[in-house]
Amino acid sequence: MTTRTPLGLIGGVALIAAAITGFALSDAPAHAQVAAKVESQTRPNFGVLLDPPTRSSRGRTHRRWDYRTHRPDWRPGSYRPGGEEVVLVDCGGNPGTGAVEDAVRRVRPGGTLVVRARGGPCVGWLNIDKPMTIIGESRIDLRDWDRGIPPTLQAPDGLPCVTVAPGVRVEIRDMIFSSPRGGAAACVFGIDAEIVMSAVGFRHAGDEAAIYADGGLIDIRGSRIDAQTQTAAIVAERAVLTADDLIIGGSRTGIEIVPGAPRASHIARTRLWGPNSRERTGPKSIGLMVGGGREFGQVQVVRSTLCGYDDGVSVEGAGVSVTRSRICMVDTGIAVYSGSIALSESRITRAETGVLVGLGSGSVIGNVFAGVHDIIDGRGNLTVSNNKVWSRSPELCRPTMVQRYRDRYSPSWPEDPRRGYHCEISEYPRAWWRQDEGAFGLAYEDYAYRPDQHDRYRDGWGWYDCEGRYVVDNRWRGDDRWNRGGWGRDRTCRQRSNGPGIRLFPDVSVYVDAGVDIGW
Repeated sequence: MTTRTPLGLIGGVALIAAAITGFALSDAPAHAQVAAKVESQTRPNFGVLLDPPTRSSRGRTHRRWDYRTHRPDWRPGSYRPGGEEVVLVDCGGNPGTGAVEDAVRRVRPGGTLVVRARGGPCVGWLNIDKPMTIIGESRIDLRDWDRGIPPTLQAPDGLPCVTVAPGVRVEIRDMIFSSPRGGAAACVFGIDAEIVMSAVGFRHAGDEAAIYADGGLIDIRGSRIDAQTQTAAIVAERAVLTADDLIIGGSRTGIEIVPGAPRASHIARTRLWGPNSRERTGPKSIGLMVGGGREFGQVQVVRSTLCGYDDGVSVEGAGVSVTRSRICMVDTGIAVYSGSIALSESRITRAETGVLVGLGSGSVIGNVFAGVHDIIDGRGNLTVSNNKVWSRSPELCRPTMVQRYRDRYSPSWPEDPRRGYHCEISEYPRAWWRQDEGAFGLAYEDYAYRPDQHDRYRDGWGWYDCEGRYVVDNRWRGDDRWNRGGWGRDRTCRQRSNGPGIRLFPDVSVYVDAGVDIGW
């Protein structure tokens, strides 16, 4: 038997199904948005677990300022691409007009903005979201940047000078950036951006760094930074820093780096001048602070000068090499709390401790230590070899009295390979003093340790007793004093010695590679 469905019933069912489908389709976006919102709120954020914020993360979380408060008409992505290859702006004498911001809008991606400020500094905030070049109209001499009227961009109070969007490359040269009341804003700020600067000067005063980069790259050459801040003049977190021929002064810390990129940061021919104060309140002043990140980053320092800080270089969780550099007027030349240090062919002067090693390791080879009380301290593992020392500390450079004839002794500084250094009794070179302490106006000081009347002794007159006291004698001179006259053989005097058998570096495991001869 055949069962037939009435045609009217089929049509009714089809009509109802079509209505339900239409209602579902019309309401689907609303239901999808609600479901996605609920799901996003309840699902664990595994991205945060896999990529937690860095130790400070000041760059990504610091938002006391935003561009919309400066330009209410701005919206993210509102910059028009612009069609002009080169835009010249002369906004000096007209602060707050927005001329320099509008000029940025007119530049096409990859174009050039030329800044002229003959009537005074341009005042504005350059929020850059496309690749471009910013140059001053005329070249500037950073050795005398107060002369003339250099092209200057001044930040509004409490706001940055320049911000660079992620993935954007900007090149800046022949410019002066001024942020006299920076507050909580850095003068130049970038996240995952490439910022390349040459012949650029900074006058910055505030709570943040003059240059702050979170990720990306900073390349600064032939520039000068005067940063009146309690933090660092340059902060590079997870960013690759290249600094060459750079002068930094005024800030509590010179450079702070948290290396995390596969490429090493490189600092060459850079001069960091610290506050040169020994205040025991507030944060410690540090020339170069290298922190640890999720990766073991590397920092290379070559032909640089760091003077006037509590710590010249501070290392925690990274690898640092210092070569042909100078560290002066510090409490500690290099402090390694964890990580590694390779110090070679460098000079550390006027320091309480040359190298402090906590849980780290490394090598100290072919260096000069002058005016130090301790060369090495701590519990780390070091290779120490071929170092020269000018020091008045008796623990470091007290001579051993060697009996030459009866009760007559001569001072001797024996070469003990276990110490990894030898003491110099010659005059400390004045050329080195002029490069370091003399630049701060300090008077010359000869750091060599010499017994009393040692110059007269070297001229051939007199000798010493076993306790190191000089004995005046005008009868015998030269080798005659060792075989003429004198009393009987000295049998009762016990000389003090710091020769073999005395451990000069307690709590330090020292390995001396006697086969290495780098020289100076």
